[in-house]
Amino acid sequence: MAAPALDPTPPPARTRVARLGGRLLLAAAAGVLLYVSFPPRDLWWLAPLVFAVLGPTLRGVRARRGFLLGWVFALGFLVPLLSWTGGFVGALPWLALCLFEALFFGLAGAGMAVTARLPAAPLWGAAVWVGMEAVRSRVPFGGLPWGRVGFGQAEGLFLPAASVGGVPFLSFVTVLAGLALGELARRLVRREIGGAAVPAVLLVLALVAGPLAALVPVTVNAPDRQLTVAAIQGNVPRLGLDFNAQRRAVLDNHVRVTEQLAADVAAGRQPQPDVVLWPENSSDIDPFRNPDAAAEISQAAAAVRAPILVGTVLVNSDRTTSNSVLVWDPVQGPVARNDKRRIQPFGEYMPWRSFFRLFSSYVDRAGNFVPGPGPGVLQAGGAEIGITICWEVAFDDLVADSVDAGATLLAVPSNNATFGLSEMTYQQLAMSRVRAVEHDRPTVVATTSGVSALIDTQGTVTGRTGQFVPGTLVGVETLRDTTTLATRLRSGPEWVLTAVGVAAIAAAVVGRRRGRAGSHPAGTGEDIDG
Repeated sequence: MAAPALDPTPPPARTRVARLGGRLLLAAAAGVLLYVSFPPRDLWWLAPLVFAVLGPTLRGVRARRGFLLGWVFALGFLVPLLSWTGGFVGALPWLALCLFEALFFGLAGAGMAVTARLPAAPLWGAAVWVGMEAVRSRVPFGGLPWGRVGFGQAEGLFLPAASVGGVPFLSFVTVLAGLALGELARRLVRREIGGAAVPAVLLVLALVAGPLAALVPVTVNAPDRQLTVAAIQGNVPRLGLDFNAQRRAVLDNHVRVTEQLAADVAAGRQPQPDVVLWPENSSDIDPFRNPDAAAEISQAAAAVRAPILVGTVLVNSDRTTSNSVLVWDPVQGPVARNDKRRIQPFGEYMPWRSFFRLFSSYVDRAGNFVPGPGPGVLQAGGAEIGITICWEVAFDDLVADSVDAGATLLAVPSNNATFGLSEMTYQQLAMSRVRAVEHDRPTVVATTSGVSALIDTQGTVTGRTGQFVPGTLVGVETLRDTTTLATRLRSGPEWVLTAVGVAAIAAAVVGRRRGRAGSHPAGTGEDIDG
């Protein structure tokens, strides 16, 4: 049966505006639903449904409309997701950040709209999405990986995919499942039964990717061994940025909780730890310049009879500062140091300070921190411990560097008191869970105010604290000197998928130009809304 002839007459302007408005509402609603799928809610299954809506919404529009739809989708997602960034610096910096980051999503929307014309469109659209996440995780100022789709899948069916291709592959299969589902539903509604085969196959492949990835064996480099580790959550005097005004109280809290652990060990209520992890900023008083702070830390280490990994702020000889973790031996004192390798722009340092001061007086509260060298590994308690301080856990290369350097345990010391009772701590905890699966490493999260956690290699939280209460976690962790496929391939899958997405966009653009050169009238067919 011949296909019906296409009417070259464009629809009235009012109809086009109404169609665009409907698409914009769908895109914004889908973005909000993607936010809802993220922790602390265990609604990971919403993410594929989100892309099942977004895919058809982007189909049939040109690149500029795709950009607008992607940008609106991003605002629905990022504004609530990143609301914790404005809790103590005001709405303007928070909204400015979201408006800027949404530009990356707009580019992804444009690329997905263009590739929607190709056969097997969900495959190319998912690759474009990974390319967008790759770029925004690196630029500007080192990037902002927060909000990658894979980080919302710590409870999900797809999680084992992280052990094969890292967070990029986890994002890819999640987005692919949703786009394939949306395209399959669209084909079935239009009764294009023959065209439903490809999206159906892609949907099945995406759904089985996680379970199949769990079957991929790791390379065993050395026998497993046991390590008893303790995480101390000392709590802070009050919420927000001003907690630093009582730095001594924060240090005192961590000493007191550690000494309570020592008493519990002596009484047989807790096992003797091999190493104790304190959080970031547990001693904002530089112990090298303040003998009273050093004496307190030594007192705690001697009481617990184990080295303590102390999160501290050190003043360097050039008056810059370093966000550091020290290994504090109970006999020798400080014996090793790791500085934060990727410092946080607009918090730990201020790029373009004079420019951004025009928008917020909080600019002058940003620090003067400098990044440190090395792969982020400290030896303590007879183990090699990979250190990712706070938001460093969001960066693929930093965690991979630590594992490559021999880390058999991952430690995430963090100070979430800055962000109060927001969802930030749960979003970060989910990242740590994904990292544990990605590299087959038990992971310990220690925060000043919660949520601290022990995580096994399956990404399961085996122990956790509450928020803004003192707490202690003690666990016997199985240290695994193994290599997952994700560890071996590092960023390889990400760049392959990015290249596939770029190539698909190029193929779609070339194909469209050739079509225009033929007899097909411009502005007809599915591009009629564009």
